[in-house]
Amino acid sequence: MRAEPFSIAIPDEDIAGLRQRLRETRWTPAGPYEPWQQGVDTGWLREFVQYWADGFDWRTAERRLNQQPQFIAQVDAQRVHFVHRRGVGPKPYPLVITHGWPGSFFEFYGLLDLLCDPAASGAQAEDAFDVVVPSLPGFAFSQAPAKPGTSAFQVADLWAALMRGLGYERFGAQGGDLGAGVSIALALRHPQVVDGIHLNFLPGTYEPSRAAGDAPLTEAEQEFLRAKDQWAALEGGYAHMHTTKPETLAHSLNDSPAGLAAWIAEKFRAWSDCDGQIERVFSRDDLLTNISLYWHTQSMGSAIRMYWENRLQPLRFTAGQRVSPPVGFARFPKEISRPPRSWLERTFDVVQWTDMPRGGHFAAMEAPALLAAEIRNFFRPLRR
Repeated sequence: MRAEPFSIAIPDEDIAGLRQRLRETRWTPAGPYEPWQQGVDTGWLREFVQYWADGFDWRTAERRLNQQPQFIAQVDAQRVHFVHRRGVGPKPYPLVITHGWPGSFFEFYGLLDLLCDPAASGAQAEDAFDVVVPSLPGFAFSQAPAKPGTSAFQVADLWAALMRGLGYERFGAQGGDLGAGVSIALALRHPQVVDGIHLNFLPGTYEPSRAAGDAPLTEAEQEFLRAKDQWAALEGGYAHMHTTKPETLAHSLNDSPAGLAAWIAEKFRAWSDCDGQIERVFSRDDLLTNISLYWHTQSMGSAIRMYWENRLQPLRFTAGQRVSPPVGFARFPKEISRPPRSWLERTFDVVQWTDMPRGGHFAAMEAPALLAAEIRNFFRPLRR
């Protein structure tokens, strides 16, 4: 495998074209409802879009993105974009971190210093990591899959080949959202090279064995499944669309930057520990850096197709099937799904479990110091 250095350089005409589209947005009339009651608030979105058109400086964001070492590699038949940050310490431990939707590799920029150079923030230099943050296939600058079939399992195989190509014989994995599914698949399919996985989310497609002879569901597990169904009924419309008709939705999101901003920003508000004040947790510039990555790469359509693929290849376990590498889990209070420990223990060897004091679905952006400490603690005894 050959990895070539990569820098982001969006053409000037693309930036100008985006600004023109934003300024010419045809706005939907607001309805007679409370702000955010039926989705994104129109008043907030209009101000946000105006800032994107006239206040946000993509070139500043681009320089920030390019401060981290990025590469493009041909892994098997797939072109993969990734950040590869070397650790500062006596023996940095290799760790692959996988993002989800509607995030991107940018989610982890606030986490990289804490993991790669822990001594700079008062932690132990012995806890340093070599961190690899790939963009999922079809996200940002990673090539979209050329044929059907790329679910979390196939991405796990890609990541194992990527890490091997970078010279890592063994490594750990971390992830939330779609990245949690990839991390689980890595541990399931490549236990000979994966020392352990740390998660801050349990994918909705995860289903432990419930065969005859398995332990009956506990009261906490039953309540979790009820809450999961209720959430899916009230909040899961996006996921149902992604998993059933992604191509229909893709045309709208690829054509309208205002629509793209609405589709993504509403989730950052709803899924984070912000008490309804999205900009209390995420700056406009950070939100727009992430959204702009989808826009400038025209990757929303290929990104949401992964939901379709994961539906066809769910993380469903059979009787007696278990994941052998150890698992750590950080359960954040405002996460969209909060399984009990026993639900994971039906499949995983859970050696670290922490109920976090604050944070939500975008933990690496909301509470990077807390998440970094959890990751360091989990992998400390697994280092070779």
